[in-house]
Amino acid sequence: MASSTNKRDYYEVLGISKTASQDEIKKVYRKLALKHHPDRNKGNKEAEDRFKEAAEAYAVLSDPQKRTQYDQFGHSLGGGGFQGFEGFEGAFQGFGDVFGDLFGEFFGTSQRGGGRSGSRGADLEYSVEMNLEDVVHGKEISIEFHRLETCEICNGSGAEPGSHPTTCTDCGGHGEVRVSQGFFTMRRTCPKCRGEGKQISKPCKQCHGSGRVRKNRKLSIKIPAGIEDASQLKVTGEGEAGERGGPRGNLYVHVGVRHHPIFERAGTDLLIEAKIGIHQAALGSQIEVPTLDGKVLLKIPPGTQPGKVFRIKGKGTPDLRGHGTGDELVRINVDIPERLSSQEKKLLEEFAKSRDGSSEKAIFSRWHIER
Repeated sequence: MASSTNKRDYYEVLGISKTASQDEIKKVYRKLALKHHPDRNKGNKEAEDRFKEAAEAYAVLSDPQKRTQYDQFGHSLGGGGFQGFEGFEGAFQGFGDVFGDLFGEFFGTSQRGGGRSGSRGADLEYSVEMNLEDVVHGKEISIEFHRLETCEICNGSGAEPGSHPTTCTDCGGHGEVRVSQGFFTMRRTCPKCRGEGKQISKPCKQCHGSGRVRKNRKLSIKIPAGIEDASQLKVTGEGEAGERGGPRGNLYVHVGVRHHPIFERAGTDLLIEAKIGIHQAALGSQIEVPTLDGKVLLKIPPGTQPGKVFRIKGKGTPDLRGHGTGDELVRINVDIPERLSSQEKKLLEEFAKSRDGSSEKAIFSRWHIER
């Protein structure tokens, strides 16, 4: 570590203000220790120095008495160096509130020894695609995938039936060994037994000592009505089996909804465009409109303008939270013929003259642009 004359300020090391609370100091230090821990940065001298520097800063600032001394005198403390940090190894051993859960969770160690408890199994992911029609009523689907299951021969122990695991000779069954790094000592997972505290002399022939085997799994899943594209369903306890009797992980099903050739979805509403003739728009008409439940009749009143939107109640998709069902919105588009027969042209010219006496007249208004 640097001498007291060129050490970085402890508050600067942790990246906190001088008014930071003890909880804030602990939280920040946990993140730094996890980021720069030597086990995560093998051979990285800079990371190791950062780790030691953060540990030293925490040892002082987490102790109210030492923090008060440091705030008054800094690193010098009357020219004799900061005495509040003497016996750093002992201070480090007292970080149980931080490292007991931090490294216990991350590196699989146990604060009290005795080997690791069963670890949770891995989560799994599965992707499915649905048609928009299936969204209206929901659908039950069958999926098939592979996952790790507890070995039935050894019941997850990894040992051949009739044999028993023996106590690890390196850690004495604690699952941890003490390692000295410079001026302090820390505990880490035993590399020989990988934190188990036990060794298997006769591995199970079925699982080769792992305690788990890969098997095929078939499962029926109910996709709820109204589900949206890119949704995720969590199926609790359908992931892989945990090690040493640990709990199962979860299965996450990613649901995609296929693009529909006619309908566009907007929340719980469905959008569709209907193209009708000039005569239908002018005189009125009745048209058949497709819905996801079949065809319905829609009345087009006389004088319907292009862009007019009609609403068909209850023909959208259900709300996933149970708040009713959306509607189907039908936008009218008037089909203008590109070619006219001589008779059609004559009829339209007569119609135009009967309306305003001229076929060249136009009505102008302001063009409203959405911004």
